[in-house]
Amino acid sequence: MLARLEHENMIEAIALAGANAEGAVVRRGDGVALIATGLPLRLFNQVIVEGDDARVDAVRAAVALTRARGDQFVVNLRVGTDDRLSPLMQELGLLPISEEPTPGMALHPISAGAGPDPLPDHEIRQVTDTAGVEDHIKTAAAGFELPEAVLRSIITPTMAQRAGFAAYVGYTEHGPVTTGLGIRTGRTIGAYNIATLPAARRRGYGAAMTARVIADGAAAGCDVAILQSSRMGHSVYERLGFRTVVEYMGYIEPPGDKPAAGVQ
Repeated sequence: MLARLEHENMIEAIALAGANAEGAVVRRGDGVALIATGLPLRLFNQVIVEGDDARVDAVRAAVALTRARGDQFVVNLRVGTDDRLSPLMQELGLLPISEEPTPGMALHPISAGAGPDPLPDHEIRQVTDTAGVEDHIKTAAAGFELPEAVLRSIITPTMAQRAGFAAYVGYTEHGPVTTGLGIRTGRTIGAYNIATLPAARRRGYGAAMTARVIADGAAAGCDVAILQSSRMGHSVYERLGFRTVVEYMGYIEPPGDKPAAGVQ
């Protein structure tokens, strides 16, 4: 159950953000989700198996479409659940992105009374205006070492007004230092975009941001929290009570290869 809730929330989050990019293609059907933005970041050019009944030809067609666009893309398969599609990856000439899968983690149950421990001279604010969105974009871009233009394409002022979506910025006396996003799907709150400026790391700001996103989700009626962890953050999230419930293996074009339009 927790693996399914994690998977549903992750796909919704990527589709929601990706749909904002100019020229994006977001298609969900036949058990396959295609999010193709054209941005130079695989996170926002994905083919994901959405349902256990996903057809092989639907996955193949999604890969062909994103290849034809020239996207830098990844096909994400759940280890175990989607193993039947591993031979297709070889057929399509795709290789594992790494030797280790990416963990999808969940925390259950969460309570409405939970919240971040206060940190000296640190305040987390939910974004409510254009200035807050700008602080979020600039801080997240610096924390992830990404071009601001990439985040500006997918995080817009109108998103802050969407039901089930919340953006945050953490401030110290020196200004904004950390960011977070919360995305609700049913009983699940997903924590995303947890980024901290390099100079402000190892002070508990990322953990505090994650706890704030979760607490607000619980206050809105969620009892499950999910996230996808990097290697750097895995131990932090385990200390917060998260446990791995699903693992993702990404498949990409061989290094140095150009996307081959029309390859089946």
